[in-house]
Amino acid sequence: MTDAPETEQTEPAVVPLTEPAGGVPDVVDTPDALAEVVARFAAGTGPVAADAERASGFRYGQATYLVQFKREGAGLALIDTAALTDLSAFGEAVGDAEWVFHAASQDLPGMRELGLSPARIFDTELAARLLGWPKVGLAAVVERVLGLALAKEHSAQDWSTRPLPHDWLVYAALDVEVLIEVATHLRGELEAAGKLAWAEQEFEAVRLAPPSEPRVDPWRRTSGSHQLRDQRALGIVKTLWEAREREAQRRDMSPGRVLRDAAIVAAAQAKPATYDDLVAIPEWRSRGTRRAASRWWPHIEEALALPERALPPRRGPRGDGPPPPRAWKDKRPLAAARLALARDGIQELVERHGMPAENLMQPDAVRRCCWELVDAEPTALRAFLSGRGAREWQLDLVVPVLVDAFTRAAEEPAEATEDA
Repeated sequence: MTDAPETEQTEPAVVPLTEPAGGVPDVVDTPDALAEVVARFAAGTGPVAADAERASGFRYGQATYLVQFKREGAGLALIDTAALTDLSAFGEAVGDAEWVFHAASQDLPGMRELGLSPARIFDTELAARLLGWPKVGLAAVVERVLGLALAKEHSAQDWSTRPLPHDWLVYAALDVEVLIEVATHLRGELEAAGKLAWAEQEFEAVRLAPPSEPRVDPWRRTSGSHQLRDQRALGIVKTLWEAREREAQRRDMSPGRVLRDAAIVAAAQAKPATYDDLVAIPEWRSRGTRRAASRWWPHIEEALALPERALPPRRGPRGDGPPPPRAWKDKRPLAAARLALARDGIQELVERHGMPAENLMQPDAVRRCCWELVDAEPTALRAFLSGRGAREWQLDLVVPVLVDAFTRAAEEPAEATEDA
């Protein structure tokens, strides 16, 4: 008698999610229609699924042009935030209900500009990261949890377009259609993994995160400018970048659509002596760039005429952080030993708890701790990391690792020298 052949295990079929169950609602763009939505959501129950669409790459800044909400008993709402810029009544209507986002840190700043400040949030992307899932995009999470295929082909559209095409509205509606179901499943997985309390601390940190500080010398982030070494070239980059920024803001257009980074850097490298030299540069020969060259040429002339003392330094202002770790062995060998041991210990935690290292503890905070502190006193370590934004659950896991790293580094004969 022979054994029966093993049957192949097949993956469960993935079902395309093509339309919201209740259809795509009309876009809300009048005060009367908004009042009706507010009343519906006030009468609804449970959490509120929320999402927002911007026009990154098309418009200046990160303004929100459409928000989507769904709640049990209230249905689905798509609100035109170009027409309705104050949604505080909606926030008051849902009170202290939990809001469910996917990647909340991207949407919350725009929500606040609309007068919306959720009292509690659940972030499905962050939950998936804490669970160690390899793919944490919304489509991947929805497919893993519910077996539904969520098309994402309209994620990079110009959402300032009016009227919005129907297929874009379908995409926007589907972003919140099953979000509450996904959150319910993820909450269960987090609880089973003993990570729900950790997740709640993370969600609250995202909810309360302050606005980002303005960048110092933002023009230095021009793509390709790191290749430039002389100050005159950097002066051209700075002058063109600042002129482009003013023009982009005036036209409410993404800076890259006003003048490409490649054109700015090419002009800086060439240092054209005349207008004809400028338009002979390959990156300035395209029809659109050449047509606008006369607008940019005076700014290049301005940069070429700057006195040496007015040119920007080759390097931007140094941050307050430690030097690159590769330099530590010569500068502070004890700190280098602490960091190496700390990284090994944190990697063990990463493998044990199945999550990315940056979610366990920000690498910059670990580096600063190993560089700046001199002993393994747990209270000092906790205070230092807490001051860098670490949450309690992170401190509970990482501080013992750091105590061990500091202690072992101090005991190593080869490294038992004073920090330089």
